[in-house]
Amino acid sequence: MTLRWGILGCARISRRGLIPGILASQSGTLVALASRRREVAEAWAREFRIPKAVAGYEELLSDPAIEAVYIPLPNELHAPWTRAAADAGKHVLCEKPLALNASEARAMVTHCQSRGVLLMEAFMWRHQNRSGELKRLVNAGRIGTLKLIRCSFSFPIEPGDWRLDPARGGGALWDVGCYGLNAARFFTGLEPVAFQAVAKRSPSGVDLSLAAALRFPGGVLALFDCSFEQPFRCTIELVGSSGVIDVPDAFLPPQAGPASARLRILESRSDADASSDQIETIQCANVNQYANMVDAFASCVASGRLNEPAEDGLAQMLALDAIRQAAEASTPLP
Repeated sequence: MTLRWGILGCARISRRGLIPGILASQSGTLVALASRRREVAEAWAREFRIPKAVAGYEELLSDPAIEAVYIPLPNELHAPWTRAAADAGKHVLCEKPLALNASEARAMVTHCQSRGVLLMEAFMWRHQNRSGELKRLVNAGRIGTLKLIRCSFSFPIEPGDWRLDPARGGGALWDVGCYGLNAARFFTGLEPVAFQAVAKRSPSGVDLSLAAALRFPGGVLALFDCSFEQPFRCTIELVGSSGVIDVPDAFLPPQAGPASARLRILESRSDADASSDQIETIQCANVNQYANMVDAFASCVASGRLNEPAEDGLAQMLALDAIRQAAEASTPLP
């Protein structure tokens, strides 16, 4: 199925992610790009050879040639522009986090359903070849019974960045901690049932750093940390009863070369000697994960429902809310 796209906003993620992703996809055609500033939209349209540049998101949504839109706007604008896109009959791929809270996410889902359009949260990493292969290995028991999932995602943020504003849905949990939660939900295929979290906050009140512990049905544990004040880290560790998978650059694989992971199968022993462990390097073709997501979204539109590994966003937002509440109830870090 071919899907004709418009993008609401010239955000950084549009430049490095969705514009190249749509152009590299098998199913997508990028019809138009909108910006609040016409000159910016026109400059980007010339650079990427996009047929149409418009000033203002309303004009893009009124274009009958556009079937789907990507929303990369700041978090507080996700809900109003998702509703506006649905009212215009456009399917919506919305940047994470889907909403400011679970109540808002539920209203967005209900509104899109009432308008007969699909709404999907844009977790591109779920559409990597590597992600699917690692989930297959876990489900096949290559590391035994899954026991623990550990994730880290951090980077130092610039002062004045809008993600430090609580009114705009700022904070490390909403921006990068959501990936750790998403990974835990992806690899377990379940929703967490118990939550603990602690955060260090900025003067404005947003979480600069946060660590969370989750328990899933069956006893699988997940630990993740996220931060705006630590060096760049982006890793997943999958720990089973008889092996471990280490995933570097987990959510942002290198642009060149294969996407890899390290599988370590433990030999039976009572000490800490790892010299006899079996080590295997897993390498997967590193295709554009954004292009894969675009093609997956087109497939969902064709079938009229969200198919694996698509993320509907509401379950994710319910768990994020529970983590936020756990962090607010804990003693803040000095």
